[in-house]
Amino acid sequence: MKINGNEIRPSNVIEHNGRLWVAIKVNHVKPGKGGAYAQVELKDIVSGTKLNERFRSAETVEKIRLEQNDFQFLYEQGDMLVFMNLENYEQLELPQEFVGERAKFLQDGMNVVVEMHEGKPLGISLPSQVVLEISETEPVVKGQTAANSFKPAVLENGVKVMVPPFVNQGEKIVVDTEEVSYLRRSD
Repeated sequence: MKINGNEIRPSNVIEHNGRLWVAIKVNHVKPGKGGAYAQVELKDIVSGTKLNERFRSAETVEKIRLEQNDFQFLYEQGDMLVFMNLENYEQLELPQEFVGERAKFLQDGMNVVVEMHEGKPLGISLPSQVVLEISETEPVVKGQTAANSFKPAVLENGVKVMVPPFVNQGEKIVVDTEEVSYLRRSD
């Protein structure tokens, strides 16, 4: 689908110079002389390199629609993560670095969304929140009741987060997978 250069928005995927790019930042500029343009910071989906590009409103670019497929995480095999397509039950193996640091939040049976273009996986979205048990944390220090005091805790998957002083070892908490932070106690 062709769009004008001034219609590019953050998180749009476009084809530019024969490669796929995701728009990270878009700044619309109207100089005193000359026509308006959009200053766009692009990130190459495959290699991760960044590029700053100007798009005039008269220019057109190809906006790419990514297929969003529902997958279920099955298991870890070495440095590969195995997912199953929920529609046709085909399995997909992705390297652990494809998911990145958030791979530690994957749990057996967890549903994820894999973004694909022409059958090639380009991105993965995990649930925004997961419930995990605290495997170790310091006991409450008497008198440490300041409103914003937090203490370190290690979760069952080895990830470290800061938790309020009233949260104890063995409790289940809800963790934000984007920010890697404590949200609340689990029900």
